[in-house]
Amino acid sequence: MSDRRVPAREAIASLTDDFTELPPPEGEYAPDGPLAWQGYDASRARAAERTGETESVVCGRAVIGGTAAVLISFEFGFLGGSLGERTGDRLVAAHAYARAHRLPVVSLVATGGSRMQEGMRALAQLQRVARESALTSVAGLPRIAVLRDPTTGGGWATLGAGADIVLALPGAQVGFAGSRVRPPGADPVAYTAESQVAAGSADAIVRPEDLRATLTLWLTLLTSPSTTPAPPPHALPTPGAVDRATGPDAPQPPAGPSPTPHETPLPATGWEAVQRARHPRRPRAEAYLDAYFSRRTAVGGDRTGGTDPGMLCGFGTHEGRTVAYAAQCGTPTRPAGYRTAARLIRLADRLGIPVLTLVDTPGAANDAEAERQGAGPAIADLFTAVATARTPLTTLLIGEGGSGGALALAAPDHTWATPDSYFSVIAPEPAAAILKRPRELVRATADALRVRPQDLVELGVVRGIVGEVPREGAEPATARPPG
Repeated sequence: MSDRRVPAREAIASLTDDFTELPPPEGEYAPDGPLAWQGYDASRARAAERTGETESVVCGRAVIGGTAAVLISFEFGFLGGSLGERTGDRLVAAHAYARAHRLPVVSLVATGGSRMQEGMRALAQLQRVARESALTSVAGLPRIAVLRDPTTGGGWATLGAGADIVLALPGAQVGFAGSRVRPPGADPVAYTAESQVAAGSADAIVRPEDLRATLTLWLTLLTSPSTTPAPPPHALPTPGAVDRATGPDAPQPPAGPSPTPHETPLPATGWEAVQRARHPRRPRAEAYLDAYFSRRTAVGGDRTGGTDPGMLCGFGTHEGRTVAYAAQCGTPTRPAGYRTAARLIRLADRLGIPVLTLVDTPGAANDAEAERQGAGPAIADLFTAVATARTPLTTLLIGEGGSGGALALAAPDHTWATPDSYFSVIAPEPAAAILKRPRELVRATADALRVRPQDLVELGVVRGIVGEVPREGAEPATARPPG
């Protein structure tokens, strides 16, 4: 259930260790508002008597799980949590206080939209709120929104959807159009928190009883900047086999315990590198993230209507500090995946948080729907996000590195590889087809492309190999020096 009827101060009390309300801005207001709307002052007086509030928002300095923040809590019982000129004044003052004291902003949103009794003066508050939110963002301060029931109109389109992290309570009504202004026959499911998460417009559904712990984690992660690059993860072994070649002529795995990450030989041929990267039991992104982070939480969606389960993005704690991550899961990456990764990298860059990326994809999704969803622009945007990031980026190639769809997620000059990986301008099979080579030359093509991890080091594409043990008689790959 959502918490539509929970008053603003009750919501504050359930989440905070301490709360000090900010004094409301001073100023005179015209009788019955800017439009002289007959009975408006009386409506406000009744709302104040009913709720104990003088406006539809309560703003203050709070401590949530040990982290100080500016907290904005909407009182839906006060004229439907609508935004008027006085509401705008309070929101502007709250953001100004956050910037002056270098505090994150948490908004508990429950609003029906702009206040009709104030006409365009009320609607214009959305511009003021959007500007203040943007200034807070430029200042490098995180903004978290919690969507309560309902979150509609301008409140959704500014404080809600515009936040860095968007959490929503189960069953909350969320959408730009409120229930009374939707087209006849509109599917009500589309206007729910769950639909917004599915569409990539919100990050997660959080139960009310879990909200305090969730906000505590997010605030801890997003307020811990660092200038030190994230170290690459240790290589993880593929269970049961040192030689990981697959196919009908592949040798059977030896009996005995699985090798450790430091007992993995390098592939002898390009084709062996490809087959090992494609091994169905090779560790994937989830295993690497679980081993790397003591705790982590995900962001979801590209904020333009899409999600890609094959791209995992979020923030976590590694050896006591925050690291952001974007990890491919071995599937062809969808446009929404590239856009979500770009969103993650830009947020981490603004907050001064180092980024770890895990590359593992046969390539970008190339079906017709991917083209209609803007595959090219999405990949270009990720290339730009990586190229312009000021925060340090570290990449580990953990499996397949197929063409530009993989390279877009790789950090220039700070990419590492595991022994069970390969990187190629194109996979050997389509490369042979393009070159009009017979099928029996696919393996030779893999060798010619020099896709092995040790080849990538020699070519200067990766800095080194993690978890490497050379085969008997082979020289170890030499990592390039930093810089």
